[in-house]
Amino acid sequence: MQKQIMKKQSIEQQKGMTFISWVVVLAFIGFHFMMAIKILPIFAEDHTIAGLWNGLDNDASLVGASPQKIQEHILKKLKINNVYTLQKDNIKIKRKQGFYLVTVEYEPRGTIVGKLDYIASFKHEAKIKAGAE
Repeated sequence: MQKQIMKKQSIEQQKGMTFISWVVVLAFIGFHFMMAIKILPIFAEDHTIAGLWNGLDNDASLVGASPQKIQEHILKKLKINNVYTLQKDNIKIKRKQGFYLVTVEYEPRGTIVGKLDYIASFKHEAKIKAGAE
């Protein structure tokens, strides 16, 4: 009977996590924090690019513009929004029936920790009315 009481008292006295449990939890949180610091800016930049691409459809100044003017306009807007990861090579402009299809595809890559890398893939498209043929 006395052993059961002592056992019950020792269980009741033990509250909280052990040191090793805290280390594991903090390592888990730290790893995810590190991933967020590395990856969230990429998604924030893509959000800016997506906003620019969504605005191309409704931009009246680009209706009937040449592919060179469209590309210059896009590069200027990217520079204004501090987006320097996209280059001219990432922007493709193809003529379709009555419009230009403006596409951007890019894959930002980087290192999270040590040899652990990430690759994110993004693609956006917009249609701009072409001038008379």
